[in-house]
Amino acid sequence: MLDNLSTEQLAKLKKIGLVVFDVDGILNSGQLNFLADGREIKSFSILDGLGIKLLHKGGIKSAIITGRRSPQVELRAEALGINYLRQGREDKRIALEELWQETGFDAASTAYIGDDLPDLGAIRAAGFGATVPNGHWYVRQHADWVSSTPGGQGAGREICELILAAQEKLTPILEEYL
Repeated sequence: MLDNLSTEQLAKLKKIGLVVFDVDGILNSGQLNFLADGREIKSFSILDGLGIKLLHKGGIKSAIITGRRSPQVELRAEALGINYLRQGREDKRIALEELWQETGFDAASTAYIGDDLPDLGAIRAAGFGATVPNGHWYVRQHADWVSSTPGGQGAGREICELILAAQEKLTPILEEYL
């Protein structure tokens, strides 16, 4: 898992205490689905959910910063024990900086994963900026790391396990399942 990482990437990952997730395109496929009455439907990967729970077992906090507002995101965040939730924030870099002011985390201790141009400022501001292979090409160009898994299919889980592995916390957590 860590074999393809540079020394610089590993050093960054070892400092992470907060992982911030975009929703549409990361924790789901990025498709918007609506019922005939206009209500929105969101689907989330169970793989990502367990990844976030593993992250918490490793003592790492989680956050969501999303440009849209939806009760489904609020319910999912609550079910997963997401520590910080910011919805309706198109200004994701500013939202991330506000989160740092409120929590005491800083750029070096933060990983951010997003997939599109509104995420780019936050990806670049975070100590470790990540994206997905189906993310915008310009975002991929500026990220520290690109997951092998597309958004909505376990990319969130992949970054969680990557961080835990870099901090030598993944194996003991996984061994709890034996």
